Amino acid sequence: MIRSMTGFGTADGAVGARRLTVEVRTVNHRFFNPSIKLPGAYAKWEGEVREALRQRIARGHVSLSAWTTGAAEQAPPAVVIDEARFEQYVHRLRELQTRHGLSAELDIATVLRMPDVIVSATAAEETGGSEELVALVNAAVTALDATRASEGARLADVLRERLALVAAAVERIAVRAPERMIAHRDRLRANVQELAGGVAVDPQRLAQEIAILADRLDVHEEIDRFRSHLTAFHQALDGKGGEPVGKLLGFLLQELLREANTTGSKANDAPMLGDVVAIKEELERIREQVENLE
Repeated sequence: MIRSMTGFGTADGAVGARRLTVEVRTVNHRFFNPSIKLPGAYAKWEGEVREALRQRIARGHVSLSAWTTGAAEQAPPAVVIDEARFEQYVHRLRELQTRHGLSAELDIATVLRMPDVIVSATAAEETGGSEELVALVNAAVTALDATRASEGARLADVLRERLALVAAAVERIAVRAPERMIAHRDRLRANVQELAGGVAVDPQRLAQEIAILADRLDVHEEIDRFRSHLTAFHQALDGKGGEPVGKLLGFLLQELLREANTTGSKANDAPMLGDVVAIKEELERIREQVENLE
C-alpha cells in the first residue's frame, strides 16, 4: 500500500477522569521527526506516545497535539474520603472526650470537617494510565493512515501516468538508436571519401573506425536498464505488503536519471536528445511526488 506522508487524523476518548482529544498531522520529511504536545498531567508519558508513533509511522514530520475537553462520562468521583485518617480522628476525639469528660456524642459531620479527611481524587484517578493514552493515540493514527492511504493512491496513479510517458520516450529512443547508427555510419563513409579526394581508402581501417563509433554511441545497455528500473518502479507501486516504499522509489529514480544522463551523452542525435530531455522533465515531476511518499 502506497501512503502519502501528508495526512491528518484525530480521536477523542476518556483517559482517566478526563476526556482528551488527540490530533495528529504529518508532512513530508526524510526521516521520522515527531513533535509532541501533551497536557501537563500527561507529559510524563511522552516517551510511550513517541514510541507508539514510531511503530506506526516510518518517516515524515509528525505533529501530535492533545488537549482535555472535559470530564469523562464514567469518571471516578472528584473527591474521596481518607478512611484511615477518618479512623485516626475518631480514635483521637474519643480519647479527648474521655479525658475531659465531654459529651459522648460524636457527629460524623464533625469528623469529616477535620483536615485532609476529604481529599481530591488521586493523580492516578485523574490521569488514568499510559495504556489509555496510547490507545487514543493509536486511534488517531488509524484515522491518519486512512487519509495518507487515500492520498497515496492518488499519487500512485499520477506516478503511473508519468512513468508511461517515460517508457514511451525510452521506446522511441530504442527505435531511433539503430537508425541513428546507420545514419552516422553513412555520414562517416561519405566524409572519408570526400576527404580522401579519390585516393583509395583502406576498407578494413574504415570498418574499424565505424566499429569504434558504434561502440561509443551504443545505448542498448542503457535501454535495458531503463526498462528494468521502470519495471521495478511499477512493482513497488503495486506492492501489497504495506511496507513503506518511498526510499526505494527515490533510489530507483536516481538510477533512472543516471541512465538518462548516460544516454544523453551518447546520443549525438537531435531526436534522441529531445526524448532524453523529455525523460528528465518527467523524472523531475516524479521526484516531486516521490518526496511525498512514505
